[in-house]
Amino acid sequence: MRASILLLAVSAAVSASILPRAAPAPALPASAFVTFKVVPIEQARADALEYNRTHSTAGKDVQRLSASTVEPADAASCSASPNIRFEWRNYQATDRLAFVTAIKCLINLPPSGTLPPAKNRYEDLVRLHQLYMPNVHGNAKFLLWHRYFVWTFEQVLRTECGFNRAFPWWDETLDAGEFGQSDMFTNDNYFGHLPTVPNCIVSGAFSGLVCNIGPGTSTTTPHCLTRTLDESLTAQCNAGYVNLCNSQTDYASFESCFEGGPHAYGHNGIGSVMSDVSASASDPVFFMHHLFVDHTFRIWQNGNVAARTTSINGVDASGTPLTLDTIVYMGGIRPNVAVRDILNTLGGVSIGGVPFCYRYDY
Repeated sequence: MRASILLLAVSAAVSASILPRAAPAPALPASAFVTFKVVPIEQARADALEYNRTHSTAGKDVQRLSASTVEPADAASCSASPNIRFEWRNYQATDRLAFVTAIKCLINLPPSGTLPPAKNRYEDLVRLHQLYMPNVHGNAKFLLWHRYFVWTFEQVLRTECGFNRAFPWWDETLDAGEFGQSDMFTNDNYFGHLPTVPNCIVSGAFSGLVCNIGPGTSTTTPHCLTRTLDESLTAQCNAGYVNLCNSQTDYASFESCFEGGPHAYGHNGIGSVMSDVSASASDPVFFMHHLFVDHTFRIWQNGNVAARTTSINGVDASGTPLTLDTIVYMGGIRPNVAVRDILNTLGGVSIGGVPFCYRYDY
């Protein structure tokens, strides 16, 4: 009897450590996914020159925080002890495993029920991205919304799956044109391989993952996690392109450059599910990619901290100018916030009782 109880306990522990197994889902062809619009670097360079010729950050399209609206106590406390995000190469092996295990935990948790037809807690996030896609892509809200989306993902990992390590990020400029050689993909403990044909991913922590959201706006086409690597596209996630975007002098110009540049090329370069504009978050590597995006955003801000963490310009999907009071929605997973709350990663603004407070290791 005691042996039987012990066997049941061991079986339950093992079940919690693996992904749930559903009926086999098909691998969709790469053509099934609506991919991101990319902007070649030559065009981005020309667009930046034209934008700078016709726009001025001194005009009314830029809203700035006045000194009286800044929360110095929160910012000072945050700056003294921020959470640090470590580049994958600087991230300890035990932390890497804990991070991947926490993502698998989310996949094993039931959905909230507020974002149907998500089949698990991780898919709540995927469904949110799918629903909000038209409002947070192709306009200046893109970087701000995704900054908060990634932070929300982090908080859900911490509160619901007990993740208690530092967070990682991925410097894609160091792997540009060679994504497939990164140990994020070659080490079977992590994200699984990057094939050049759209076969189901059968290696790594997310082997056999079934995606119930997408392609596109579909929620009735279960399919396996696939990738279709194209290193000619990942090569555009290079330092030269990043530096071109970072040379832009206002937020709207920087955002436009980076969204259609390294951001879009990274998605399409990994391919298939990751290239699906609406449901790319179905691939867990989505969050590593967007940590790279947010890192670049913060580096651009560091070029003029006083101005770039206290001002905003550009328009949203409806053509309405962004202001510091523009609301960034998170579908009930975390509180809705104003742009001013998340513009500075070292601002320390309390969101749901948690300080919005982090920096990158470089």
